[in-house]
Amino acid sequence: MSRIGNMPISVPAGVDVTIGENNVVTVKGPKGTITKALAGAMKITNEGGIIKVERPNELKINKSLHGLTRTLLSNMIEGVTNGYSKTLEIEGVGYRVAKQGKNLVMNLGFSHQVIMAEKDGITIDVPQPNRIIINGIDKQAVGQFAAEVREKRPPEPYKGKGIRYAGERIIRKEGKAGKGKK
Repeated sequence: MSRIGNMPISVPAGVDVTIGENNVVTVKGPKGTITKALAGAMKITNEGGIIKVERPNELKINKSLHGLTRTLLSNMIEGVTNGYSKTLEIEGVGYRVAKQGKNLVMNLGFSHQVIMAEKDGITIDVPQPNRIIINGIDKQAVGQFAAEVREKRPPEPYKGKGIRYAGERIIRKEGKAGKGKK
């Protein structure tokens, strides 16, 4: 029995969910539109603003896809109503970030600037020179872009310099031991 897969999804006012052939689901809301092809074996029904996902049988693959399909649908509805955001913090002497047009320009201690362009459906906001906020309606796209930005200079364990998620705890290491007494 799938606890997550059996939970119904309530569709808020102002959101339109269309279920097409082969479980191609389109969700329209105040923030935008998302279309995804979900698992074809699942049976998705929309009855009076309540969406239910049912699996055809008890095969292992269908059990695993049941909860996934329901969660993806729920994330799509959440994205078009509220949206998703990830906050990144930059720490290090001389490390800073700025936004020029639709590009994110980062000075990360390299001999050159690192420039990343906004992707479709993603907006970048730089309120401070050491903070990046990534917004969008697709949870997977926002998380992937945040991971790509973090990958440019991941936090190192000795001084903690680099790009980290807001609230991320970096496990620090002790440096080399000093000269020992003989």
